Amino acid sequence: MSIETVAVIGAGVMGSGIAAQIANAGKKVLLLDIVPDGAENRSIIAKSAIQKLLKVKPAALMHKRNAKLITPGNLEDNLNDLADVDWIIEVIIERLDLKQALYQKIDAVRKPNCIISSNTSTLPLADLTAGLPKSFTANFLITHFFNPPRYMRLLEMVKGPQTNPEAVATLAHFCDHQLGKGIVKCNDTPGFIANRIGAYWMQTAMLETMRLKLSVDEADAICGRPMGIPKTGVFGLMDLVGIDLMPHILDSMVHSLPKSDAFHAQAVIPGVVKKMIADGYTGRKGKGGFYRLNKSAGKKTKESINLITGDYASSEKATLDSLHPSIAKDLQKLISFDDKGGEFAWSVLSKTLSYSAGLVPEIGNNIEAIDRAMTLGYNWKYGPFELIDKIGVDWFIKKLESEQQTIPPILMAAKGKTFYRFNNGERRCLNLAGEYKTLQREKGILLLADIKLQQEPVKTNSSASLWDIGDGVLCLEFHSKMNSIDPDILSMIDTAVEIIPNQYKALVLYNEADNYSVGANIGLALFAANIAAWPQIEGMVKSGQDTYQALKHAPFPVVGAPAGMALGGGCESILHCDAIQAHAESYIGLVEAGVGLVPAWGGSKEMLTRWMGNPKRAKGPMPAISKVFEIISTATVSTSAAEAKSLLFMQENDGITMNKERLLFDAKNKALAMVDGYSPTECSELSLPGATARTALNLAVTSFVQSGKATEYDGVVADQLALILSGDETDMAELHNEGDLLTLERKAFMSLIKQNKTRHLNVFNIPSKQANL
Repeated sequence: MSIETVAVIGAGVMGSGIAAQIANAGKKVLLLDIVPDGAENRSIIAKSAIQKLLKVKPAALMHKRNAKLITPGNLEDNLNDLADVDWIIEVIIERLDLKQALYQKIDAVRKPNCIISSNTSTLPLADLTAGLPKSFTANFLITHFFNPPRYMRLLEMVKGPQTNPEAVATLAHFCDHQLGKGIVKCNDTPGFIANRIGAYWMQTAMLETMRLKLSVDEADAICGRPMGIPKTGVFGLMDLVGIDLMPHILDSMVHSLPKSDAFHAQAVIPGVVKKMIADGYTGRKGKGGFYRLNKSAGKKTKESINLITGDYASSEKATLDSLHPSIAKDLQKLISFDDKGGEFAWSVLSKTLSYSAGLVPEIGNNIEAIDRAMTLGYNWKYGPFELIDKIGVDWFIKKLESEQQTIPPILMAAKGKTFYRFNNGERRCLNLAGEYKTLQREKGILLLADIKLQQEPVKTNSSASLWDIGDGVLCLEFHSKMNSIDPDILSMIDTAVEIIPNQYKALVLYNEADNYSVGANIGLALFAANIAAWPQIEGMVKSGQDTYQALKHAPFPVVGAPAGMALGGGCESILHCDAIQAHAESYIGLVEAGVGLVPAWGGSKEMLTRWMGNPKRAKGPMPAISKVFEIISTATVSTSAAEAKSLLFMQENDGITMNKERLLFDAKNKALAMVDGYSPTECSELSLPGATARTALNLAVTSFVQSGKATEYDGVVADQLALILSGDETDMAELHNEGDLLTLERKAFMSLIKQNKTRHLNVFNIPSKQANL
């Protein structure tokens, strides 16, 4: 079985989002919905949904051309088209009668072995398939996507007792490899895993905030980063997903769960929240939510609601003693601290973690599935059982016992142990019998986190490390603050270039942070600029250029493997690789112009070389020069790896990996495939038009300045970029090599960093840990 074509039935926000992600995988999608009464265009719902996909922010489509892979239709005229698809996804309203009626229509036209799934999050699979033939139920399961489908990595999958294992395996493989999803197989229980625990956690946090009379700012400060939860905390998260969704989720849980379930005690919507919903304060999609922006008096002021009075006031940074770094960074200290922040932290965590532990094995067959669901679905850094390990299993049990709370069986099984342990490089987790089971990664998943359990780095310093990832390939990992490129990282690149030819075969640039690199750390350059140490600054620039040139012309293959942001100097590092294998969610760009500078570690040179060598470009040098000028001067950042190819940050033969966990494996294989017969990249030479091109580029910028679309200083920065791209004092009869262009980059950079306006842009006035390019 394989999946080449897909149909999505239900063209609402969720259905169209799922269709978009399938199109992002390069697959054809049929998007169907009902025919509205009296509609002239019978497929107007699906057609309108596709038009919205082209405009929605954040973008559902990784490239606008992907919309062409989605064919709109309706359930009356296009029902028979379902006979040609391999997977049908139902994403209609949560009404059992409507779903079952639709399944009967589908069963009448689908081809044998076509997989059918529902995106339901509230209805049991047994109810969905009741009365349907075995031939249907054998290929039916639940695939619960999280919204927005492009960005949320979790896919909960539920099979029934009659579901064909081959259908499950086929769909899991497709959603993993093609859609980039982390598959968590759940039992057929209300809310599955993530929403069962997540909704309980959010409700508990909200009710405890009100009981303890905390502000929402204080609650989010506690119930956020100290717990390994995104800084939005709980109230920011509810604003994001929509406050009006909570009553529906709670209503579903209350009707589905037995009265003995602890969820019932938390399923309360406070009066202030009911009033917020009634008044249109439903979160970011409405007038505001627990937080709002007050735009009066021409200013935007962030305000938060008082949960007791219902009034809004300016948000204030939480100043609880329990938030002091010496306390907040230690979870056990935080939940033990004697203030209302500590009491809140303990109350929320003790209830949530105990509830989660009590759901084993009801909702999932192992603790790793539950942890994975929460880290992928709610972006928690640690799942419930990982959090208990951080607190200390025995300490947690003892404190629960001191409060006469019930200890769940899985927690008792862990007494005197930990839920996870690492033995001989193997990751193992505990089961209900108190035994450890080795956790196996899926084939094709290679993680530095696992490698670090098995070996010491080949080389390391404070900002970078070299790891042996097998088969003669080294991985260079950045681990500086925000992965900003600093002298230690440059030194480690130099080390790799030195040792690989004698002992290894290839190099991969990769790390497992949220962002590959936010750019060069300019803290040292800023300090030097403040004391007018211009030769030292130029030396730093030259050092980066030399390192990246050595990387580009190394006698072995180098593959860049970015995920998340790869900006400024980080972007320049991958531009100097032989090839790129990028995660689909890679946001690549040269953003230096935004802070009054130009790319000076070879970024301008590499982009100019790529666009000048692009076989699809118009004849003559100016179209390519103008395009590079536009990309760099506007600090353009790709919104995906697919768009990065259009901008030539990536090239035609570079690869894209949809599942981030598979990125290192794919990058390693790309590097190994280049080893046999490898020869270093040859130095390029370009003919550039000189002063005439610089004048033409400046004229274009002048018009933007005059119309108010750019500042006068934008024109100064753009002129220095034009100096590089034009070749300065030259003409078309003269060839410029890479060294010539690097000299121009340094010249332009030094001219700009000496300008007061560059040095005093806002980026220079924030802490150095954020001063990155």
